[in-house]
Amino acid sequence: MGRSLCSLFPLFWIFFCFFTCFNCLLVTAEDPDGNRLTPINRDLYHSSVDLMKEIKALVHRHPDKLTIETMEARNKGYFAEIPVVTYCHGRNKVNDMSKFRILLSFGQHGRELITTELALRILLILSEEQLLPHMDRASLSNTLDKLVIKVVPMENLNGRRLVEDRDLCERRNGRGVDLNRNWSVDWGKKEKDYNPYEENPGFAPFSEPETQMMRKLALTFDPHIWVNVHSGMEALFMPYDHKNTTPDGQIAQQMKLLLQELNNLHCHQRCMIGSGGGSVGKQADYNNLYLRYLAHGTATDFMFDKARIPMAFTFEIYGYEAASPKDCFRMFNPTDPTTFNRVLGDWSAAFFTIFKLGPEYLDKTELRSRDNLDRLVSIDDYLEGYLIERSSRYGKKREVFELGMQEMRTYFRLFLLSSVLLMFMFCSRLSKNKFRPLVSAISL
Repeated sequence: MGRSLCSLFPLFWIFFCFFTCFNCLLVTAEDPDGNRLTPINRDLYHSSVDLMKEIKALVHRHPDKLTIETMEARNKGYFAEIPVVTYCHGRNKVNDMSKFRILLSFGQHGRELITTELALRILLILSEEQLLPHMDRASLSNTLDKLVIKVVPMENLNGRRLVEDRDLCERRNGRGVDLNRNWSVDWGKKEKDYNPYEENPGFAPFSEPETQMMRKLALTFDPHIWVNVHSGMEALFMPYDHKNTTPDGQIAQQMKLLLQELNNLHCHQRCMIGSGGGSVGKQADYNNLYLRYLAHGTATDFMFDKARIPMAFTFEIYGYEAASPKDCFRMFNPTDPTTFNRVLGDWSAAFFTIFKLGPEYLDKTELRSRDNLDRLVSIDDYLEGYLIERSSRYGKKREVFELGMQEMRTYFRLFLLSSVLLMFMFCSRLSKNKFRPLVSAISL
């Protein structure tokens, strides 16, 4: 009898482990309110590893059009890397400053997997392994021959890995900083509905290796158009995110016209248009995530205000309002094949419309005015790394220094302050000595 009980013990133990694991899976599949949480659809979405493998293989198959480099940076023991794919007809023309330059960033928030899939789709079309419907090869080739396009397919690789480890609501990087709040324009300001989990700006502007690398890339490449691609809603945003207004002048009007064209052709009038700070609040009760707040320290505001990129945009390519606030994968990513393919089809077509119309909207007069603009740079911008080795519009290289460390900024400010105080004290002493009355040394 004892021997038979012993023989049943391993079966009992296996059953117990299976039952426990099954219950754990059920718990992780529901939020605290009992709502079912949608897992990543592996039939539709690549893992970060597989996505990068496919992109590298694509580059390898088309060396005449595509190149890839990996930027790396480390800060206080935290390491990050960013892949950058460059498209150009003829690799020897990549540094041709007469070409129209476009910089695209995807996957800045880890949970927005659909954006990285869009990056892959765009690269497939650029390589001509896929074609857009109703677009002939000759027209496409004529458009692309005038461009140099840099694509960052996955800006937040460390954050993406956290999402793939089942933290499906994670938007921050590998050490808990929101990369779209870590830029210098209006950095660190917090609205009443500030959520530290969602919007942690870091301990200082450009504290994160990812934003440091993206800043260097933008200032070195010096693009005419910047697009930061997100999901969570359907929108075509222009500056500003940190205030409820859009820029003034002719260039702002051209930006609005281009966004209206995209909304008509590809967004089917569903997309909101305007500034991020002025438009998001119009979205009524969007699961309390995008409800009336201004965003401070964003990439697009920096690109327009500091990097002086003529056209800087943020695109929101998908959002599912009916999802539970905790069901982040469903909220930010299409989960069925039909919607998935529609989103990729519509938005890849939208980007190729930008490739075609962007140079036309940003006419030669605007380009010349930007070329000859004397850029007045503040001390803060200088010390945040504004002066980076880069090529001017005329292709002349300038040797400059990147002084982006916050310690340097602090020491430099203290030096200036102490110099002013010493000068003030010195001048005060001179003034007192000049007007001091003469006193006789002889006692009366």
